[in-house]
Amino acid sequence: MIPTAIAVAPNGGRKVKADHPAVPLTPAELAVTAARCRDAGASMIHAHVRTADGLHLLDADAYLAATAAIRGAVGNDLVIQITSEALGKYSPAEQRAVVRAVRPEAVSLALRELVPDSSEETAFAELLGWMKAESVTPQIILYEVEEAVRLAEFRKRGLIPFAHLPVLYVLGRYTVGQTSAPADLLPFIDSTAPSFEHWSLCAFGAQETACVTAGALLGGHIRVGFENNESLPDGSRAQGNEDLVAATRRAIEAVGLRPASADELRAATAK
Repeated sequence: MIPTAIAVAPNGGRKVKADHPAVPLTPAELAVTAARCRDAGASMIHAHVRTADGLHLLDADAYLAATAAIRGAVGNDLVIQITSEALGKYSPAEQRAVVRAVRPEAVSLALRELVPDSSEETAFAELLGWMKAESVTPQIILYEVEEAVRLAEFRKRGLIPFAHLPVLYVLGRYTVGQTSAPADLLPFIDSTAPSFEHWSLCAFGAQETACVTAGALLGGHIRVGFENNESLPDGSRAQGNEDLVAATRRAIEAVGLRPASADELRAATAK
């Protein structure tokens, strides 16, 4: 049985304490959240950093501080993934620069942000080549099937140096009241869609656990957390990110799956 990796996305670039008092914003808060989510069954943390007033930030020093705090709390028990998300503030060049400056264990890369048009393709391929040489694990974020088709075309053209390229299917958008459903995954896994060896999914709203469990049963991996959702399967509000991780772990174990360790996740994506 292939274990299912559970990643936690505890803060994202948008939510603040007014949205939920337990959203972790500082390195110390991220470290506490990481330890709790590790204990609940997570094998990876997808971490954003913020400015002093809580705004989205891409900054090498901030990432290094957050990474050090998390590593101090959990050791190697979690894969630490940073984000290069632009959130409308950063150019592709600025996104690439922060990845190189941090040299993280793992990083998520939104295809639509890093390669908005063909002029950025060469720089994107060069970044991936650098990541391969530096043992930085990418995860390409895909919001729609057309982006998956585009990524598959990049692979055919030799722009992707990774044999097993991890991707993340996003079921929905960052909109008010967004609620994803398990059926939203179907276009990504249709027989006519490109396939990727290691894929994960995330979802918005109260059906988050249902969506990711359906994906796990189909061979995918999981990302949950306050970045996209605060609701438990019964509709109640999670008190912390660890509640969402624990609910997900219970759900996949109930259908005969088991959560992966961080080292199992590393082995599966180091290709």
